[in-house]
Amino acid sequence: MKTYLGKGDTVDLTAPSGGVVSGVAYLLGVLVAVANVTAAQGVTVAFSRSGVFTLPKATGQTWTEGAVLYWDNTAKNFTTTASSNTKAGVALAAAASGDTSGKVLLPGIV
Repeated sequence: MKTYLGKGDTVDLTAPSGGVVSGVAYLLGVLVAVANVTAAQGVTVAFSRSGVFTLPKATGQTWTEGAVLYWDNTAKNFTTTASSNTKAGVALAAAASGDTSGKVLLPGIV
């Protein structure tokens, strides 16, 4: 097919203000994706928009397996709180309230 460009699980996007760090999640428009490399602002970077990652979690919350997760772009972590946050993934494992990271599935949909 002449119009097919790829699966889309990894996409090239422009690094936002402040640049990006490999393995860190970023909100790019409405897309939450993980930078594959460290790069300066304005550089084209490969981002993973689907897959399973260990990523920062809001402390004070417990996660249950299969819980819907949202990206809190102010705190730069995943949370179960929907209001003012971007729906981004699913918890693949339970996490205790004191945990600072959790297992997150980014489903690659917007």
